[in-house]
Amino acid sequence: MRTPARPRPRLGVVALAGALALTGCAVSPESPESPSTLPAGVVVELQQLRSDVAGRQAQVHLENGGDAPLTVGEVRVEDARFAGPAIRVIAGRVSTVPPGGTVDIRVQLPPVDCTAPDDGETHVVLELTGDAASTEVTASAPDPLGFLAELHARECLLERVTDAAALAFTGFEPSAPGVPAALELTVSPTGDGAVTIEGIGRTNLIDFAGATSEEVHALDIAVAEGDSEPIVVELPIVPFRCDPHAVQEDKRGTIFDLAVELEGEPGSVELFVGEEMRGRILTWVAAWCGFGG
Repeated sequence: MRTPARPRPRLGVVALAGALALTGCAVSPESPESPSTLPAGVVVELQQLRSDVAGRQAQVHLENGGDAPLTVGEVRVEDARFAGPAIRVIAGRVSTVPPGGTVDIRVQLPPVDCTAPDDGETHVVLELTGDAASTEVTASAPDPLGFLAELHARECLLERVTDAAALAFTGFEPSAPGVPAALELTVSPTGDGAVTIEGIGRTNLIDFAGATSEEVHALDIAVAEGDSEPIVVELPIVPFRCDPHAVQEDKRGTIFDLAVELEGEPGSVELFVGEEMRGRILTWVAAWCGFGG
């Protein structure tokens, strides 16, 4: 999958986190004397897949290297960089991991807390259930590739940008094959700050009509403190590729990177078109490319 090159360092990365073995006393979770650590042989890691990004989700990945089944009820991911815990997307679900098995438990990420620094320590709290009792255990959840730090930095930058101007995709007009469609971006100044939206990058699915070798479409939208009039930009878009699996397997094709400059510092923020508009754009790509139903 091709990732747009950016003229500025990108603050967001989507990555899989590595595993770290966490060992504890080898006692069964149903014992009332169980310590608040994972059983021996159990490995935990935190992941964010491409399919998790638009919905702001992540996954707690568990590997059971022990000798007994592991039954997991409630799950919480706790980190000071978030305004609250990340919890199971599907509440009330119970996951049983046999010896030698694995499970991925999807969690919903809460809003970021921008008063916290980008670096921090993450813990996963698991409810381990047994025949007689349940035990809550806490394990460190390492993030060696730094996806949480990058997400926190990116979203806190976006928060600072939106203090000066709200950014949103506000319209989409499909087109006939061979003709560019129109994607509408609206920049709404708040009057409380200044920011420059320098450009928007192509995605693995969407390009800009008339694009050259540069993979960023210039915008140069300057918002000054005191501005209040919305700025509406019509972006001429065309499919970047026309192979059917690009639409069928799309994960990030409608998440755009915007290059910004704030207080003299360059950065990059992500902007998603939203689920409803994403569906319309994917339908248009299929029809434009001639493989729509």
